[in-house]
Amino acid sequence: MPFGSSAQELTFASRVLTFLFVDDIRNLSFYLLRPKRINLIDHIDLKILSILQNSGRSRLADIAEEVELSAPAVMERVKKLEVGGIIKGYQAVVDGKKVGKDITAFIGVSIGKQRDMDKFAAQMLQRHDVLECHHVTGDESFILKVKSANTGSLERLLGEIRSVEGVTRTVTKVVLSTAKESQALDLDQSLSEHSNAKRK
Repeated sequence: MPFGSSAQELTFASRVLTFLFVDDIRNLSFYLLRPKRINLIDHIDLKILSILQNSGRSRLADIAEEVELSAPAVMERVKKLEVGGIIKGYQAVVDGKKVGKDITAFIGVSIGKQRDMDKFAAQMLQRHDVLECHHVTGDESFILKVKSANTGSLERLLGEIRSVEGVTRTVTKVVLSTAKESQALDLDQSLSEHSNAKRK
């Protein structure tokens, strides 16, 4: 069956295959029971994301000028990125040391039994000094990134972590200095790939 520029669906029993075409890039998404369309990110979306990562307070008019679209068109794209969960939120980047959070540390946590993994992760959601909680491979079950006021508050936090059911061991590494700390993703490679695809 030939495919046009718009999405076309082939239904087999309760399964749906959805083909979407954007800027000559084809994405095949497979769904059970009911179809759901996902709009692919194009090079303009990537440019908007790059701008917002570097300056979250950029005016729509300034973004529109940079990507050569109207402000309403940019707003529609930003809303699409928000609804799709690609933009997860907006926040100020705060210098921890200047607001009394002088200690940054990484804590490796070992959990004895698999059944305690989810309980531990749920409890870490309630700890405000725990900024990140990652389930990892290796000797530890989890790696935590924490920021605390001082060594005393860090020691108390460690005591709380060790008291969680299932925790068998913790290893703490205190940060002495920080050369780089960022959550911004490198989107240059994706932009380059989109540009190359458009030239072909």
